[in-house]
Amino acid sequence: MNDGFPGMPERNSEIATRGGIVPAAAAKAPVNRNSYGPMGGGYPDPTQNATWGFGHVYEYWRILKKRKWIILTALTVCLTFGTLITLMEKPLYTTSVRVQVDRSAAKIVESGNVAPVETTGDFEFLKTTYEVLQSVTMAERVVSALKLAEDTDFLKPRDFSIMGWLYQSAGLAAKPAPVNATAMAGAAAGIVMRNRVVRPVAGSRLVDIVYSDPVPVRAQRIANAFAAAFIASSIDKRFEANSYAKTFLEDQAQQLQIRLERSEKILLDFAEKEQIIAVSEKSSIAENNLAAANSTLSVIIAERIKTEQQWKQVVASTAITLPQFMSNAAISAMRTQRGTLSADYKEKLRTFKPGYPAMEELQDKIKEIDHQLATEVKGIKQSLKGAYDAALSQEEATIKQVEKLRGEVLDLQKRSIQYNNLKRDVDTNRTLYNSLLQRFKEVDIAAGVGANNIFVIDKAALPGAPSSPKMLRALLLYLGLGLGLGLGTAFLLERLDDSIRSAEEVERITGLTTLGVIPFVDEAEIKTSSADPRSALSEAYRSLCTSLQFSTDSGLPKSILVTSAGPSEGKSSTALAVAKHFATVGLKVLLVDADMRKPSLHTKLEVQNGTGLSNYLTGACTLSEAMYSMPAPNLMFMPTGPLPPNAADLLGGARLLTLVSTSLETFDLVVIDAPPVMGLADAQLLSGAVVATIFVVGSGQVKSGALRDAMRRMGLARAAIVGTVLTKYDVKNTGYGYGYGGYGSGYGDYYGGKLATGDEAKRKLASGQS
Repeated sequence: MNDGFPGMPERNSEIATRGGIVPAAAAKAPVNRNSYGPMGGGYPDPTQNATWGFGHVYEYWRILKKRKWIILTALTVCLTFGTLITLMEKPLYTTSVRVQVDRSAAKIVESGNVAPVETTGDFEFLKTTYEVLQSVTMAERVVSALKLAEDTDFLKPRDFSIMGWLYQSAGLAAKPAPVNATAMAGAAAGIVMRNRVVRPVAGSRLVDIVYSDPVPVRAQRIANAFAAAFIASSIDKRFEANSYAKTFLEDQAQQLQIRLERSEKILLDFAEKEQIIAVSEKSSIAENNLAAANSTLSVIIAERIKTEQQWKQVVASTAITLPQFMSNAAISAMRTQRGTLSADYKEKLRTFKPGYPAMEELQDKIKEIDHQLATEVKGIKQSLKGAYDAALSQEEATIKQVEKLRGEVLDLQKRSIQYNNLKRDVDTNRTLYNSLLQRFKEVDIAAGVGANNIFVIDKAALPGAPSSPKMLRALLLYLGLGLGLGLGTAFLLERLDDSIRSAEEVERITGLTTLGVIPFVDEAEIKTSSADPRSALSEAYRSLCTSLQFSTDSGLPKSILVTSAGPSEGKSSTALAVAKHFATVGLKVLLVDADMRKPSLHTKLEVQNGTGLSNYLTGACTLSEAMYSMPAPNLMFMPTGPLPPNAADLLGGARLLTLVSTSLETFDLVVIDAPPVMGLADAQLLSGAVVATIFVVGSGQVKSGALRDAMRRMGLARAAIVGTVLTKYDVKNTGYGYGYGGYGSGYGDYYGGKLATGDEAKRKLASGQS
């Protein structure tokens, strides 16, 4: 085992002297982390923008390219089967007859139609008509009219059956069933129903009855027979309704006649027994007397109220200006005389004193007139009181008479209840009997009228050319079916497939930049492609290494961890390729295989795995004793060593940080190959000892959910993930249009015509050239 570093004797002796160990306190920390910063080194939340969708036309185009063989297969299968089915179809000839369906027939006799009156709208009426045309009964009428059940050619199978042909070829064809008239009629009706189409003409009462048949003449006959059967069905329905109505009305009229005679006899016997005499159709004698008495009472009450008001008015008033007094001639004359005397007295009062004899005489005359007025007023009041008393007595007498008549009427009404019931029964029977006689006469006349509401507008013509099959239309139909089936299957598979296959998907799920895309190479060609600097694989890894030089603010990270979500995603090959590239350009590189679960780098480098990382972490050897020199210049390799049972416990110790710190004093770059993230804690522990972590994603290997979980676990460890690498990328399987085939064939050797090494490579790397 070579413990030294080629070309570095001073550094080798120094490591041997110091035992390869640097105290943790003296070691320079490779990463300055913020313990309270965002988890995962500050990269975006991987759960954001994780929804799957077709946001752009380019995405559709990618899926079409990716699933093109599925789409083409569906198209081919559908077109092939469609062509075979179309060629096997028997040519059919189609013709149609147009009929007009009116809502009701012309009324030859008013009210002669006994069919139910349609109360629904036009839509319901026409819908009912279409359903009648498509009924089994209508098909059976056509079969019966044309005797299609007896036509053996009509009953022959028309469609080609693959199963029937196979059975017939194998001699397993079923024996024909015995001839049965009912079964043959049903079969013929089924054929008619399958080949006829009822097609209403929009916005009108016209209906097209379309029929298709292999024989043109027969198609014409059946179409016309449909119209004739529909018209005959409508007429038969009307005749059946009239016949039934006539029989029913005749029977009901006879029964009503008997009931009318019986009810009239019962009414007359009851009226004679109870002495009920009806003066009119509405009232009796007692009712007429009561009505007259009520009328007289109303007049008497009005008169009494009038005299009562007049009497109360004059009693309550002391003045003689009431109309009852003013209309009296005597009172009027005395008032005039008193007015004259009063005027004379006032005139003479200017000359004589009140005690003067002439004045006293005038006063006596005025008093006499006042006395006479009082007497006359009293008489009027007494006369009004007498009129009121007379009216009141007459009112009371009339009320007694009305009460007596009311009692008689009530008694009559009580006795007339049965009479009225009998009389109503007679009237009802008479009305029903007269109505039935009138209806019976109308139906009897209308039964012989043959007016119909269905008319044939255009009879079916003899078809001159087959209507089906139409090859072009059938091919277009199956082409569309195949295209829809293929596209649906392609998009469904794409929807169900959550495997990550492109860099765009990786960036969308992780939120990290894709540092490189490594093409898929067969196992047999890996060594050849790795050795060829112009191969697509070499170019891809060089592109990855160039991206690493710009992944941080300070350029290329000094320590890099390479991990992945699951196993066999290409992380070991990526770690080895990165280490070889930077060793080739002149940097001193240490490659560490830290996958102490399933190591593979020692196999790729053909190195023994006797002493390595596990020995150093347990203190069983020095750092230099755990390293191996490689044929490639400037490259040292540390294998895993014996696989420990407690790998996570070893990686969680302080010696891992010491290993990285000490290595960076000697090497320019440390590359660590870590185990997968899922199910293990190794990658999380290792990420805390390096400056940057590269996450490798195997195209078509890892699911989006697994990748999100792995990124979440690394985020909990606050790993500084600088980007992702998509490996095993196959352009044919993903549908994306970019690749590496032939790239760089005209650029000569790497770094200007030759492989740059040593100080020149360091200078170009520092200046940012690639």
